[in-house]
Amino acid sequence: MKAKKHKRISWDEYFLQIAHLVSQRSTCLRRNVGAVIVKDKRMLATGYNGAPRGLAHCLETGCVRDKLKIPSGERHELCRGLHAEQNAIIQASLYGIRVKDSIIYVTNQPCIICAKMLINAGVSEIVISEGYPDKMSAQMLKEAKIKIRQVKR
Repeated sequence: MKAKKHKRISWDEYFLQIAHLVSQRSTCLRRNVGAVIVKDKRMLATGYNGAPRGLAHCLETGCVRDKLKIPSGERHELCRGLHAEQNAIIQASLYGIRVKDSIIYVTNQPCIICAKMLINAGVSEIVISEGYPDKMSAQMLKEAKIKIRQVKR
C-alpha cells in the first residue's frame, strides 16, 4: 500500500499564516495586521494592531484617522492603536525575550515608525504578505540592510 503524498507548507507560509491568524484579534477599523517574531524557527512573540491595554478600542470609539480623513500611510501618530510590530516587540520586552537577529513575519510591510523600531530592536529580516504605501520605510530598511521579502499567500 502506497503512502499518500502530503505537501508540507514552508516555514515562511507557516509563520505568515500564523500572522494572519493573529491579525484576527485586531480592533482596527481600517486594516487588520498581525506580526510574529521568530528565531531559529521558534515563535518569540506575537502582536496585532489595537489600542493600548485597558483602553477603549476603535471598534468602540470609531476611527480617529477616518474622522480626520488621513490617507493610509500618513500621520501614523494620529491613531489610538499600536501597530502589530510594536505590540510584538513590546510583548517580547515584557517577558524579557531578546529579539536581536530574529525574523518578523507581518501581514503588511511595516510603516516608517515600525521600521525604525525593528531596526533598533535588531530584527534582521522582515517577511510580509502585502505591501504598504510607505516608501520612506522601504528606503530606511534597505539602508539598514534589513532584508525584506514578500511571500504571497
